[in-house]
Amino acid sequence: MKIFVTGATGVIGRRLVPILHEAGHDVTAVSRSLARRGELERAGAQVVSLDLFNASAVRRAIAGHEIVINLATHIPHSSTQMLLPWAWRENDRIRRVASRVLVDACAGTGVHRFIQESFAPIYPDRGGQWIAETTPIAPSSYNRTIADAEAATLSFSHAERAGVVLRFGAFYGPDATQLRDLASWIKRGWAPLPGAPEAYVSSVSHDDAATAVAAALAVPPGTYNVVDDEPVTHRAFVDSLADALGVRHPRLPPRWITPLLGSPGEMLARSLRISNRKLRATSTWLPAFPNVRQGWPSAVAGLRDSQNESHVTLHPTT
Repeated sequence: MKIFVTGATGVIGRRLVPILHEAGHDVTAVSRSLARRGELERAGAQVVSLDLFNASAVRRAIAGHEIVINLATHIPHSSTQMLLPWAWRENDRIRRVASRVLVDACAGTGVHRFIQESFAPIYPDRGGQWIAETTPIAPSSYNRTIADAEAATLSFSHAERAGVVLRFGAFYGPDATQLRDLASWIKRGWAPLPGAPEAYVSSVSHDDAATAVAAALAVPPGTYNVVDDEPVTHRAFVDSLADALGVRHPRLPPRWITPLLGSPGEMLARSLRISNRKLRATSTWLPAFPNVRQGWPSAVAGLRDSQNESHVTLHPTT
C-alpha cells in the first residue's frame, strides 16, 4: 500500500517508517528537518517537505496514497516548558487546524484510512478502576484540542473509509526528553510526579507504540488505547526507574504542590488504569514490554549509550 506519514521524524515516526517499508509498503514521509531527511531515506521512504496548514498543498501531496498516518506534533522541548501554557500553542494549532486539513484532503483524494495520534491521559481520574475507550474523555485545559483532532478523524469514517484514533499512554524510551529529565531528578532523590503514590500510570514504550500504529492498518474504524498490559502506581513507576538507574528510591512531592503546577500538573496527578484490551482483541499487536518495570532497563541502557550527547549523567552516585 501507499502510505503517507506526517511527523515522520518524531520518536514514533522514525520507528514506524522502517517497519512499514520492511512490510512492503510504499512510504512517503514528511520531514521539516534536513538532518533527519537522510535517516528517513535510508529507511526506505520518499521524503517530502509540506506545510500542513496549506490545504491545496496537502491535497497534492497525499494524492495517490491509500492511507494517511498523522503523527505530527509540536511538543515542548523540556519538562519545565511543558508547564507553560503558551508552549503548547503550536501543538494546539496542529491538532485543531492541521488535523482537519488532512482529513478534508483525504476525503477528496481517495484515501481510505486515516490514523490519528492521540493521548490516553485525557481520561478522568478513575482511581483503581479500569478505563476503556467507552469512558468519556476529560481533557485538561492545556490539551483540550485533542478532542478536535479526534472528532475530525472519526468524522472521516464513512462507507469504505476508516478513521482510527490511537490514544497513546505515557511514552518512554531512550530518546524521550521527559525520561532524561526524570532520571536526572531521581538521581537527586526526587521524582517530580504529582499525585497520590497509589495513583496509576499507563505507559507505552516508543517501540511498542510504533508497532501499534502498524497494527492499526488493519483494525476496524474507531478509537483504541495504546498502553502496556499492566499499569503501575506512581510509587512503582519511579521506584522501578530508580532500580534500573541503580540509585535509591526517590521521594514523591507532597500533594499540595499539584495545584501549583497548573493544568499539566492536574493531568499528571490523575489515576489512570487504562486497558489495551480492545486493540489486542482486534489486531495482532502485543507490547514487547508488558509493563514499565520490564521496559526501564532497555530505556536506561539506551540513555547511557547516548550520554555523550545528553546533559544527564546516568551513573549511580556514591
